[in-house]
Amino acid sequence: MVRSVNKKENVFQGTERLYVKSAPDLIYFILVLILVALGSVMLFSAGSAYVDENEPLAVLKERLIYLGAGAGIAAICILAISPKWGKIGGALMYLGAVVLLCAVLVIGVTRNGARRWLNFGAFMFQPSEAAKTALILVLAAYFSVDTERLRWKNGKWRSIFYGIVIPGIITAIPCGLILMEKHMSGTLIVAALGILMMFLGGTNILILIGTGAGGAAALGALAWNIEYTRKRIEGLLNRGSNADNDYQTTEGLYAMGTGGFFGRGLGNSQLKYGYIPEVSNDFIFAVVAEELGFFGAVVVILLFTALTGRGIRLSQRSSDRFVSLAVAGLSFKFAIHAILNIGVVAAVLPNTGISLPFFSSGGSATLIQMFDAGVILGLSRYCND
Repeated sequence: MVRSVNKKENVFQGTERLYVKSAPDLIYFILVLILVALGSVMLFSAGSAYVDENEPLAVLKERLIYLGAGAGIAAICILAISPKWGKIGGALMYLGAVVLLCAVLVIGVTRNGARRWLNFGAFMFQPSEAAKTALILVLAAYFSVDTERLRWKNGKWRSIFYGIVIPGIITAIPCGLILMEKHMSGTLIVAALGILMMFLGGTNILILIGTGAGGAAALGALAWNIEYTRKRIEGLLNRGSNADNDYQTTEGLYAMGTGGFFGRGLGNSQLKYGYIPEVSNDFIFAVVAEELGFFGAVVVILLFTALTGRGIRLSQRSSDRFVSLAVAGLSFKFAIHAILNIGVVAAVLPNTGISLPFFSSGGSATLIQMFDAGVILGLSRYCND
């Protein structure tokens, strides 16, 4: 029997039982606001090292424009998204991302030898950012249907086909296109997200481990045979083997080391003036550590940990499988980006272009991150079991 419900209650019929649709999660909303505010302040501080004297607030203005647009997108997601529209929107977003990734290879803008951007006038869009989110949503929709076909006991080949082959193809398409852009880090993140969604979706763990290990070995061999990625790996393993990468990593470490426990003070970084590479993007965490010190760096790490943990908690509280998978996948996406970015700055990972969510500059990254947060907050209305 279905319990009686007051007509004033907003009720959602889940895949397993009836439950009340609530307001967006306040804790997650506050965590996002804190990260956005702190990230904007640090971006303004880092960007002040190269601003035009006639436009001292140019970096902040650009940030606020993208944040305003991103906030509008997030608000629409919070108010309008539902499990049904999340599935439909995810499929459409995936198709759109694939089309844009193909377009990049033909009419994309090339920077530093890599073709990754589409030029829309004053706005440069990077389709690989959208592809990550689209992959999570489309695989969440895929694994929310007929979980019995994934069970090993119901047929080994059936389990492999539905648990590995089909989601593997869905993952491989954007991976291949992003790899053709000479964007190895983006390829690895998309592949990792695909494997993560297979794990969360219920793919047989032993088969997944074998497939994942094989894929990692193949990508590792490919990375070693591509000159620019091999130099970055050598730069990590053997200091001085690559002058450019060694310089970037060394300056980032100097900045982190000179910050001490409480840092030089907000805005007082010295190494951001022509020393730290990509000071407002890939290496912005080095400025955080120099200005706010070890204490500030730990606070930022704890904020991302709390954001991820809250997202996982929300995913566990939903009886709708799509909601659970989508929220968990997007939460882990934030965590993966933060771990890789901080790992690069701390010289425990090869130097590569990974942005720090809510901190690094970049219009397309900011818009997609706000979209991700909006989707999680919107779906959190169905996470009140």
